Amino acid sequence: MDDTRISPQQAGATPADAPAAVAPAPARLPLPSSLLTAEELIERIRAYNPDTDAALIRKAYHHARAAHEGQTRASGEPYIIHPVAVAAILADLKMDDLSIAAALLHDVVEDTETTLADIARDFGAPLARLVEGLTKIRRLDLVSRAAVQAENLRKFLIAVTQDVRVLIVKLADRLHNMRTLMHVSPEKRRRIAQETMDIYAPLAARMGLHAIREELEDLAFAELNPKAYAQILDRLREIRKAHADVVEVIRAEIEAVLAEHGISAEVTGREKRPYSIWRKMRQKRLALAQVTDILAFRIIVEKVDECYAALGAVHQRWRVVPGRFKDYISLPKRNGYQSIHTTVRGPTGEAMELQIRTRAMHEVAERGVAAHGLYKEAATQEESEAGYVPPREVQETFNWLRGVVEELEAGRTPSDVLEHTRLELFTDQVFCFTPLGDLIVLPRGATAIDFAYAVHTDVGNAAVGCLINKRHASLLTRLNNGDEVEIITSHAQKVPPAAWENVVVTARARAAIRRATRQARRAEYIGLGEELLEYWLGKFGQKYSRTLVAKAFPKLGIDSVEDGLEALGRGALQVAEVLETLGLDGAEARHAPDLPGLRATEIGGRLANREAIIVKGAPKNRQLPIEIAMDTGAVPGERIIGIVEKGVIRVHPSFSRALEHYEEADDRRWVDLAWNTDALHGHLFPARIRVVVHNEVGALAKVAGIIGEHGANIENLVMSQRASDYYDFDIVVEVRHIEHLNEILFALEQADVVVEAERMQG
Repeated sequence: MDDTRISPQQAGATPADAPAAVAPAPARLPLPSSLLTAEELIERIRAYNPDTDAALIRKAYHHARAAHEGQTRASGEPYIIHPVAVAAILADLKMDDLSIAAALLHDVVEDTETTLADIARDFGAPLARLVEGLTKIRRLDLVSRAAVQAENLRKFLIAVTQDVRVLIVKLADRLHNMRTLMHVSPEKRRRIAQETMDIYAPLAARMGLHAIREELEDLAFAELNPKAYAQILDRLREIRKAHADVVEVIRAEIEAVLAEHGISAEVTGREKRPYSIWRKMRQKRLALAQVTDILAFRIIVEKVDECYAALGAVHQRWRVVPGRFKDYISLPKRNGYQSIHTTVRGPTGEAMELQIRTRAMHEVAERGVAAHGLYKEAATQEESEAGYVPPREVQETFNWLRGVVEELEAGRTPSDVLEHTRLELFTDQVFCFTPLGDLIVLPRGATAIDFAYAVHTDVGNAAVGCLINKRHASLLTRLNNGDEVEIITSHAQKVPPAAWENVVVTARARAAIRRATRQARRAEYIGLGEELLEYWLGKFGQKYSRTLVAKAFPKLGIDSVEDGLEALGRGALQVAEVLETLGLDGAEARHAPDLPGLRATEIGGRLANREAIIVKGAPKNRQLPIEIAMDTGAVPGERIIGIVEKGVIRVHPSFSRALEHYEEADDRRWVDLAWNTDALHGHLFPARIRVVVHNEVGALAKVAGIIGEHGANIENLVMSQRASDYYDFDIVVEVRHIEHLNEILFALEQADVVVEAERMQG
């Protein structure tokens, strides 16, 4: 979450020391003003589920109240307020009885003498399993040290894949904690808010829980950037006051336009949420006063064909704003969201956004997976006519979650797990097509390689080129919405280049590449092991065979011949040990060097005009100098790839766009590299960043001061005017590692003069 400040001049707001206002009420799930009784909670559930198991809810309520007796929250209130409030949030989401009972009991195993066995005995095994899933992930700390964070994230996502209700209850739990965040210390508030923005809000978005996602974002935004939050609220109050009557007039006019076309619809007006406005300002580089489409209207009809009829009606009446139309009914989002979005110049001449959907779609849009009900019966005929997405299709929308878990299972280091899981959470999506018209949905930023693996693992492994919109293109090309992609394969390629692992963005592709390269590496080690044994057995006049060596490996504690040969090839087992187990003299082999040309090693390379560094992965027979590509720079902590060019190995970060130029180059030019962190202490490395600042006196001095305060050097700086209000600085900074760079970028974004600070991608 960035913490960039909005200046009062930019926002058109009151002075910065003005008191912060509370979040606006629209779209917020109701918060009980006092502790609900068991009967009041049951009545809420009966409002949408007349057949609720009142006895179960009542029993869980009273068990939780008795178990938490005497415990208090940080506010000093009785602890039972929290689980009851979580249960009430789930009731507003119209969740099933087991989920609500689990919410009531979600803390009892951790905080009281109640055990899971007690819950299984008193409430049944299904509820016990839900509570167990919540108990395992209760004390997540997703912003802690990488190793702990990765393990927590692993537990969390695996628990969710076993029962999606675990996630829904956890999100409701986090929402109530965020609503009462004012009762904990400032340091803890900021940590929890950052965690909410980084993990929980994106998870809510991916699961389609729109109302929860919006409120989580606003609450976290208010904590992480209170000044910007307060100024946006001031602006919203001004607009609300100025347009108090206009909203009703426009709403009535939309209804009249639809009625003229025989369309009965429910039309509601709303204003955008503070964080949504802030995100748009960041993306479009707008001052707050320049954000005009703050008002939006929602049109809800009964059937799908009425959505398109309503679209035609409003487009006939008002002029369309180009580039602002999206049809999520024809192409639903991966979380099942369906709606038509369009922006028109309304009666006042200002842009206004319209969302057109059926009532069933609206339920899904607001309640996501809770509305889908993965645990309920198939859709009725009426639901299908209204655009309801049946559970089988809904399951497909959550393939991304299974892909994340694949990445967890294939992950080699905590940083792998965190980097790619967060990438999966934050990416938007692009819709691409095969030549036959089949739809492939990918994260934004995905390459043609990701597309190939989305079609089939074998297609990805054999991919050697592609056609994008009938034109030859690099497999590293980033795909756009609507692209038609044809993958060219070759039977000669059995194993994908290992360097692909560092450029794909989907967990499925990364895991498949990792498996293929791991299998290929194992095959190479096995071949090397066989070559070593063939060589040394030949010295004793014996012919190598797997039958012969099969007698030796079990005596060395190795189960299979292939495992033994692999161990030999990678140096985990000495040839001498095998020879001696076969009754031969291994003394000569014990002291002999490896066979020439069979091993790769680490080498030291010299950066241009810098001290020597050590990298891993460059082969011994290519002792070339190593340089960092200065179109992006490269720093420890980033994945890196080497390209052999003009007598040097040039180091690129894996995200560099420059790598696309080498896709069709000889594979020998690609070198898989990694930083040797043991040899990097005390060195500084270049990273190229772009900083957009307001055109005001002293802006450059402030930027340079922030970089200097964080112990980094400015190696190069180029300034160019972007517009009358903004300047771009292209800066090469020297930093210690990726964390150091991120600290600097974060600090820059907090400065009043800075609009945006980001890493350049070449």
